[in-house]
Amino acid sequence: MQELKEIKEELNEHLNAINDNTNEIQANYEYLCKLEAKIEKLREMIDSLILEQKEQKKYTVDKLTSNEKETFMALYALEEEKGAVGYLDIAKKLNIPVNLVQTYVVNLIEKGIPIQKRYINNTAFLTLEPDFKSMQRRNNILNINPAMAEISEDKS
Repeated sequence: MQELKEIKEELNEHLNAINDNTNEIQANYEYLCKLEAKIEKLREMIDSLILEQKEQKKYTVDKLTSNEKETFMALYALEEEKGAVGYLDIAKKLNIPVNLVQTYVVNLIEKGIPIQKRYINNTAFLTLEPDFKSMQRRNNILNINPAMAEISEDKS
């Protein structure tokens, strides 16, 4: 009988130790869940800040003439087809001299359109800054009417 009491006491001690460990594990689990929720909130805040920062990138563009708009649309359309575009490509599409295209491109840059220019074998190739191109596609920040885009397409 005494032996059974001792065994019962040992089992009760083990049971108490298991209960204490279970309580500690449960407390740790709850703490980790709270931490995970806080980390998720931080991640959402960081994502919204990054998105807000991208959206805050505003482009201030002066009003374009119809010729500058046509040049822009030709550059935009050709870039969609080919990637980087040369002055000659735009001149052929619009059926105007290359030096006139160069003048219009300089005007576009001076008016705030972010055109990137790189040289390969002494030939200039133009591309639009991707963020600007995306904003133009979504918001039409240059106020180019669809008829203008169709005219630009017809000239090719």
